[in-house]
Amino acid sequence: MASTDPKLKEEEEETSETVAGEDEDTGAQIAPIVKLEEVAVTTGEEEEDVLLDLKAKLYRFDKDGNQWKERGAGTVKLLKHKKSGKVRLVMRQSKTLKICANHLVLPTISIQEHAGNDKSCVWHATDFSDGELKEELFCIRFASIENCKTFKEMIEEVAESQGKKAEENEEVAAAADLIEKLNVGETKEDEKAKEEVSTSEKEKKEEGEATEKEKKNEDK
Repeated sequence: MASTDPKLKEEEEETSETVAGEDEDTGAQIAPIVKLEEVAVTTGEEEEDVLLDLKAKLYRFDKDGNQWKERGAGTVKLLKHKKSGKVRLVMRQSKTLKICANHLVLPTISIQEHAGNDKSCVWHATDFSDGELKEELFCIRFASIENCKTFKEMIEEVAESQGKKAEENEEVAAAADLIEKLNVGETKEDEKAKEEVSTSEKEKKEEGEATEKEKKNEDK
């Protein structure tokens, strides 16, 4: 039932006009003030294969304060370079993606379970996450014992494989050095043989010249 009050009727008409105005499509298009261009973002991991990817929380030991300090919670990865075959450990904070650990997994690395906590591991490494090489003592904690075990076993496996690779490289280098020495030795022998041949020919020539000289003297 429509209201007979003039004032209410007037308000109803204003309200209906407002709603009609809001629903009306003018067809106008508003162009953005600033045009943003797509930018390719690189992480430095494009030439590496992911061997391990786990969620964890990382700590580093502060020698001055003699205590563990949190480095961040995020994703820890083991990345193997496609060409060199070297493996590094990289961990980024989940929100900021800031690197809180970045070091090579070397054959000499030693990783152990943290005393009193079977979800944590500790190890020493020469880290480069702050832009300079620094010796650090790290502790990493996982949500489960299984993840911690997987991480520890993968680190040990990589360290062993890197050690074998280093030995193979040393053997290859030693073999190359031996071949080079043999080549040098052969070259020296060849040079010596050439010198001996040259000396022999020179002596024969001198003997021939001496013989001719003697004949000439006899003819005189």
